[in-house]
Amino acid sequence: MALGAGVARGWAHIGVLRALHRLGIEPDIVTGTSVGALVGGTFLAGRLDALEEWARGLSRRKIVSYLDLRVRNGGLIGGGRLMGEMKKHMGDRRIEDLPIPFAAIATDLVTGHEVWLRTGGLAEALRASFSLPGVFPPMCIDQRWLVDGALVDPVPVSACRALGAEMVIAVNLNADILGKARKPGSNIATAAGFDLLQVLEQTPATPQAPPPSRLDSLTRRIFTRDYEGPSVFGVMVSSLGIITDRIGRARLASDPPDVQISPRLGHVGLLEFDRAADAIEEGVAATERAIPDLADAIRVFSANLRDTAR
Repeated sequence: MALGAGVARGWAHIGVLRALHRLGIEPDIVTGTSVGALVGGTFLAGRLDALEEWARGLSRRKIVSYLDLRVRNGGLIGGGRLMGEMKKHMGDRRIEDLPIPFAAIATDLVTGHEVWLRTGGLAEALRASFSLPGVFPPMCIDQRWLVDGALVDPVPVSACRALGAEMVIAVNLNADILGKARKPGSNIATAAGFDLLQVLEQTPATPQAPPPSRLDSLTRRIFTRDYEGPSVFGVMVSSLGIITDRIGRARLASDPPDVQISPRLGHVGLLEFDRAADAIEEGVAATERAIPDLADAIRVFSANLRDTAR
């Protein structure tokens, strides 16, 4: 299984894994990029139920409570609260202790090299793999500063093959071109899916979410807009989505999977994490649409294995 990047659309991976399980298909190798690494690693750690419950319970106000806004540490969001949530469920689990081979894909910020995280702390590897540049600060692992793997390999098919996979099922979250086609400008105001600061201003102050008066002027300029176009934050997130889409197409063309599952998620904003139910349901539906391809691939590879055995 190669689980692709896609920010909030990544909750669809949960539906895909559920549907494959019902079909009697279990992976022998899992690789993941960004949110794909998060779902894949959580699945192998035996915590998929907990992740799904947490994702389905997210509201916009809850999302804001996890955003420790920073501007001076390499990213707009510190990521400490999300890291704490992951450590709460995974503890000190290590990648090499997972039941089957797993790789989280990240990008070396200095060299631009693709990095496969196959050992070490699971939570740290997942955090590095989804460190969107400019949004989350990079993670330092083995003296390398690492950011989101979507910059180099949004759907990590090649990593699956390198780890010994005979048949690769890939989940591409950025294939829904028609779903992205809206009336020009109809959703440009937020780009990410909702106006983050507007939600923050409507949220009662807590130790986790500061009142609007404590937000400095630079933070306000980043997250708000004073014209009909997108905010700085919206531009960053949408641009990263375009980069992921373009790089993903090139990588998949050069190393296509044996079966591609393509959830129709263009209507889901990249930061609409509160729409987990919609994304999970579409993950199930996309897997069911791919059943003929899955059956054909299994039949072909099973025949090859029988011929090899003879």
